[in-house]
Amino acid sequence: MSSVAPPRAMTVPEFRAARGRGTKLAVVTAYDYTSARLCDEAGVDCILVGDSLGMVVQGHPTSLPVTLDEMIYHTKCVVRGVRRALVVADLPFLTYQVSPRQAVRNAGRLLKEAGAHAVKLEGGVRMRATVQACIDAGIPVMGHVGLTPQAVHQLGGFKVQRDAPALLADAAAVEEAGAFSVVVESVPADVGTRITAAVGIPTIGIGAGAGCDGQVLVYHDLLGLYPDFKPKFAKRYADLGTAVKQAVEAYCTEVREGAFPTAEHSFR
Repeated sequence: MSSVAPPRAMTVPEFRAARGRGTKLAVVTAYDYTSARLCDEAGVDCILVGDSLGMVVQGHPTSLPVTLDEMIYHTKCVVRGVRRALVVADLPFLTYQVSPRQAVRNAGRLLKEAGAHAVKLEGGVRMRATVQACIDAGIPVMGHVGLTPQAVHQLGGFKVQRDAPALLADAAAVEEAGAFSVVVESVPADVGTRITAAVGIPTIGIGAGAGCDGQVLVYHDLLGLYPDFKPKFAKRYADLGTAVKQAVEAYCTEVREGAFPTAEHSFR
């Protein structure tokens, strides 16, 4: 019998406490069982089931068409692949903006039906009461400030957000409402550092510089699997998109030439 203890599952309190320990947090956005299992085994601290699946998985130009039922489905898939990582699911567009009561009901579905450990929602000052309502209902919340993709039309596109006072106020409001962490997206690096210094909860940067307490990248971006859009902040750690195309091309060639299947791949 092995004497090595299995890795301890990440919890919301431990995720929040990582900042005090000076431990940087690695977060990956993924949408299915296989991706989640690979990320979990690789040691990520948190898997975010993002509504960006609307673009990466469904092929939409924005995340706006994603429904709550679709988020529940994908979160279920991710949860089945996870043994250690914290699973946080996005509340999609128009499932929490109407009222705090609506937010609690729909956030509760992501925990109750999908098995998520926490939810993420976009907005700062204007979402303070909504975050607070979820916290009061026992639902952990990760905030999201800076570039908020669900407001893409209001913002005029996927643009860097530079209003430092407003960004600092948003992050402070999220913390005061009880969020255990906050994603900071597409802001100048110095502003990301200032936000991190101003709040007491972990900041998870995506295009917000190295001064944040952790970083998040989309699984498909870091592996080079999503060719339609490559944001400046997305480092490719592999070019699997090319490898996949080459493998499928080889398969097609062998099928057409009669080289596959061979006796090795056939039953007697």
